[in-house]
Amino acid sequence: MRKLQFRMEQIGFDDTRPDRLLKLEDAELVAAEYNCVVSASEEAAFDIYPRPEPSAEERAKLPLRPPVVTIMGHVDHGKTTLLDTLRSTSVAQGEAGGITQHIGAFSVPVNRPEGAISSVTFLDTPGHAAFSTMRSRGTSVTDIVVLVVAADDSVMPQTREVISLVRDGERKVPLVVAITKIDAPKADPHKVRYDLFAEGVEVEELGGDVPCVEVSAKQKQGLDTLDETLAVLAEMGELRAETSGPAEGRILESRVEKGRGNVATVLVQRGVLQSGDIIACGTTWAKVRQLLQPDGRSAKQVLPGYAAQVAGWRELPKAGDEFLGALDEAKCKRAIEHRKRVLEEQALLYDAEQIDQERRRKAEADALRERTEQMTRKELSRIQRAQEDGSLDADAVAKAVREQRLAAELAAKGDAGASAGAGGKAERAELNLILKGDVSGTVEALAGAVSHIGNAAAGVRIVSQSVGDPTESDVNTAHAIGAHIIGFHVKAPKSIQTSASRCQPPVPLHCDDVIYRLMDHVTDKVAALLPPIDEMRVLGEANVAQLFHIKQGQRRAPKCIAGCRVTNGTVSRANEIRILRGDERKEVFRGRLDTLRQVKKDVSEMRKGTECGMSFDGFDDVQIDDKIQCFTMVQVPATLK
Repeated sequence: MRKLQFRMEQIGFDDTRPDRLLKLEDAELVAAEYNCVVSASEEAAFDIYPRPEPSAEERAKLPLRPPVVTIMGHVDHGKTTLLDTLRSTSVAQGEAGGITQHIGAFSVPVNRPEGAISSVTFLDTPGHAAFSTMRSRGTSVTDIVVLVVAADDSVMPQTREVISLVRDGERKVPLVVAITKIDAPKADPHKVRYDLFAEGVEVEELGGDVPCVEVSAKQKQGLDTLDETLAVLAEMGELRAETSGPAEGRILESRVEKGRGNVATVLVQRGVLQSGDIIACGTTWAKVRQLLQPDGRSAKQVLPGYAAQVAGWRELPKAGDEFLGALDEAKCKRAIEHRKRVLEEQALLYDAEQIDQERRRKAEADALRERTEQMTRKELSRIQRAQEDGSLDADAVAKAVREQRLAAELAAKGDAGASAGAGGKAERAELNLILKGDVSGTVEALAGAVSHIGNAAAGVRIVSQSVGDPTESDVNTAHAIGAHIIGFHVKAPKSIQTSASRCQPPVPLHCDDVIYRLMDHVTDKVAALLPPIDEMRVLGEANVAQLFHIKQGQRRAPKCIAGCRVTNGTVSRANEIRILRGDERKEVFRGRLDTLRQVKKDVSEMRKGTECGMSFDGFDDVQIDDKIQCFTMVQVPATLK
């Protein structure tokens, strides 16, 4: 073992502990020193990969494809209404809460000369802040971004986010500004242009190169100009793709539908997708059983630049993942098995790294503790020798021994604290959640929105997230771990609601169609985990106007009675009081009243405007002009800050 450790140190390994778990690359390096070969999995050779990109000469010969245009902007700036007008539908009226909460995809024909682009594929992304992940996914697959800005609202937070996505993205995406609601009473398109210029968007009217089109969806103004602008930009960008061979593209959305199973909305970017094709995506695959256009009509094939709904997935694909066409089913299955195996190996590698870190921390703590004990023993031996030599007296020896033992105890506590800080976490209340949604994109957005709710004392822990209505299995899991079931754009069947209510304790089940209402609900539940806050409520106040010292016999000191006038509320013997002194209102006493009298009569309370005498239990140092407050402590629910 020592020879192996010495060889590893020569190679360059810092950590040569016998219980260390090595990565495959490190194991291969060590084995090579002994002329051994570590055999890795050869399944990677059977995976499915995208086709090589065509050369510039080959690309010039390919046909033009429709541009993929993403409509983005702030919530309620008219994005979906604009698209409704383009495709003559009324989606906006059916959206929950009046906001888009999915990525919609459809194609709109445009009037262009023969041989030019004949249609434009539009993507509609949500505007609510919780859907930033879905917006970034829309940007990653788009060719042109249309930034919608309301003429009566100008630049808003999600507007700036879109500008940042376009400006800081991995690739340069052309931008077109659509100023909507120009028919609104407070519309000011010129202000919008200057506000955009201040954010770094240089529109054409102010000397820049970003086209800016004024439109009104209700009045159907400027729509032709917008279509023409998009088509011209697409033709200038030379957007071309192969219309043959296996299909390649992206998953826009995925969901579970009754009667159709797992369904995904896909965007084809290369090749052609036909019914019966085999496609792989992540760790799932599909034999295309049903191919539908976004409007629900059947399609025989889907060319690049178009979106379609694909049914026939073995498992639900993840939104945003890339899908690739396969030549045969056997090769596709083998590739999926390899991908799953890789993910399992990565999970094992992560676990091994965590185990290594924990072992390293323990080894370092043990070594430090041993060094401290050795130093303590050496110091005690030195003190003992000094005592035997007579250079230290008994008191000095005892003091030195106490100091040394105290130092050792503090060092041991410090080691334990450091170990706890490295390996453990502070106690934090957590709300366990099981998330359900209609499509994978909204589940992803919901998880991203609620995961940040909380503070250092309480927060959220997502137990699971999946697509579909709540099931009996979800209820059983929630009951076992004490979780809440949160449904977004789904409905819990009556049987599931009954099952959840019959559990002891009942399983909380909450479904809604608007994400910000769900976020408010989760925020309230997380806040309920916090301990209540003790809050002081003042019931009455009085001023000390005069002091009276009453004799109580020869053996007892005179009792101080404060003559007071109640200036506000009610002073009661049943509640606590506190005495405040000076302009800074410093508290000098907190306790209870010993006596409360009006003239010679004992009373239980005195109201505003009355005069009375007070004495205090265990306190006689009251002074004129002191403020006396009568209060009670109540517990109020805590809030997240």
